[in-house]
Amino acid sequence: MEKKEIHFVLVHGACHGAWCWYKVASLLKEAGYKVTALDMAGSGVHPKQLDEIHTISDYVEPLMEFMASILPEEKVVLVGHSMGGICISAAIEKFPHKISVAVFVTAIMPSFDLGLTATLEECFRRVEDHMDSQYMFDDGNNKPPTSVQFGPNFLSSKLYQLSPPEDLLLATMLMRPAHLFLDPSLTGSVVVTKERFGSVQKVYIICKKDRVLKEDFQRWMIEKNQTDEVMLIFGSDHMVMFSKPIELCSCLKHISDKYS
Repeated sequence: MEKKEIHFVLVHGACHGAWCWYKVASLLKEAGYKVTALDMAGSGVHPKQLDEIHTISDYVEPLMEFMASILPEEKVVLVGHSMGGICISAAIEKFPHKISVAVFVTAIMPSFDLGLTATLEECFRRVEDHMDSQYMFDDGNNKPPTSVQFGPNFLSSKLYQLSPPEDLLLATMLMRPAHLFLDPSLTGSVVVTKERFGSVQKVYIICKKDRVLKEDFQRWMIEKNQTDEVMLIFGSDHMVMFSKPIELCSCLKHISDKYS
């Protein structure tokens, strides 16, 4: 397949937006690929507000609408970062025939045997210090938090510790609060099956210096899934698109050449 026919669809993580892909999208476009970076509902410049998003289905609606618009003969390389892994998992399950390969970049990856809620709870449990991040408890203080806004100290020491300072500053200006979806009733629409989710080729990219989704948690998710390949990016924090954009692009090009 010619490079110009390969279409990367990039999905951001919690509190971020399509803006976080600006380096990677530019590099991929310069290399001749087609690139679409999407804002999930209530993220980036998407018009919905946090209180208008009640379930995972509401949050991933922009991705689902985009996937539905793709022509039947077209396939995309679907890339999800961090919580974006939940979004692309929902899209894989619904549109497996439209995806040539799915790429989980230090991302949440549910499995057939372990539900999304259990995976999210395990992720939340492993974050050792939430620092100055602000949590909302709309369902009551005795219930799991409903949304989060990352604090500047949490960003600088946990997410962006190896990224350029100008990208950290950009994040503090553009981030929006994000739903956590820890209540099982909010995640019921994301159920992955062997017949659909399992039929799509998947690659997981481990970021070795990630302090949020640490390597042991990334490997814990990989052990519960059958991925076609695991790749490593050394010296990368959680925000690999900022700390190691060239290396991430190299991985994505390899994946597209091998699996598309």
